[in-house]
Amino acid sequence: MKTAQTIVRNQQPTVADFSDLASLNPNFVLAFGSVEALQRGANAIAQAFPNACRAGCSTAGEISQSGVEDGALIVTAMKFDSCRVEQVSATLANMEDSQAAGRRLAAALPIAGLRAILIFGQGVQINGSAVLAGMAEVVGPQIPITGGLAGDGGAFAQTWVLDAGGLSSNRLTCLGLYGAALEFSHGSFGGWSPFGPARKVTRSENNVLYELDGEPALQVYKRYLGEHAKGLPASGLLFPFAMLGSDHTEVGLIRTILGVDEVSGSLTLAGDIDPNGYLKLMHASTDALVGGAEVAAQAAKDMQSEAKPGLAVLVSCVGRKLVMGGRVEEEVEVVADVFGKGATITGFYSYGEISPVASAKECKLHNQTMTVTYISEAC
Repeated sequence: MKTAQTIVRNQQPTVADFSDLASLNPNFVLAFGSVEALQRGANAIAQAFPNACRAGCSTAGEISQSGVEDGALIVTAMKFDSCRVEQVSATLANMEDSQAAGRRLAAALPIAGLRAILIFGQGVQINGSAVLAGMAEVVGPQIPITGGLAGDGGAFAQTWVLDAGGLSSNRLTCLGLYGAALEFSHGSFGGWSPFGPARKVTRSENNVLYELDGEPALQVYKRYLGEHAKGLPASGLLFPFAMLGSDHTEVGLIRTILGVDEVSGSLTLAGDIDPNGYLKLMHASTDALVGGAEVAAQAAKDMQSEAKPGLAVLVSCVGRKLVMGGRVEEEVEVVADVFGKGATITGFYSYGEISPVASAKECKLHNQTMTVTYISEAC
């Protein structure tokens, strides 16, 4: 197994920029970049890797071997010795089509020998929880699914997904990974702390929250945010919700704000809400978030049979990036330290992170977490 990476900054990429990567004859190529960088580079990527599966998305910040970038294009190639990769894509008509699109996506993958799935989707008009529920209906809960939802630098306007057909603002794409030698480990953790009282969900529909404790959800949320409410929906990234069960127990999931509706007084969250549950606001410090990234990396490492060279795909929420500011590099550095020099690091800052919860295989949509996927091959 071999990996290689190229970073293109502030220029029009050419096929020659990717010649070293193409010489690997890779099974798949991952590309993450700002909207502008990905648009500039999509054609060159297609020309440089005509026989490889090509997947990726636009970002709210890029992660590479060099750390955290803004406005760059990170292209990473991976060549397996014996495992194989299949790629399929599906069009997402609208948010209401999310679960059906997940079913269509999974149904297009060959099931025999399927070991794991990497997925990337557009990040605005989507219910990520529903997409994953649709996929699980087809492949079952035993297949681990990881990946993330695209970003557009925090604008929450239009995001892009790269697949074999080029760039699209309304597609989902996934890579199915096959082979007995495949080693696929994962970890996910936040580092946020809850504050204030738990509020009962009194009216919701899928991922739209209408009421908390009988009041319009937006009104309650604005009251907590104070001056920060002027910056909604972007300022909502600083104050996500912890989901609690009907008995107030933590379920290990965080939900962040994708949009607000002043007319209905509702909040659109990145994933489904328990209609019988409770929500509690959260906040975080940089030290806590860096510690959370280390926990996620260690969880992925602990799943490995032994330490070996591989590809670490990091998907971290844009909200974490906003909180950490100039110290954002630290969460990437701590992950790199856990895996050591044999790991090639790639990834992006997202509008939603996809990973199983802890060591369980059932996949969930997370918000405000660092998720780490480590892909390697047994000797």
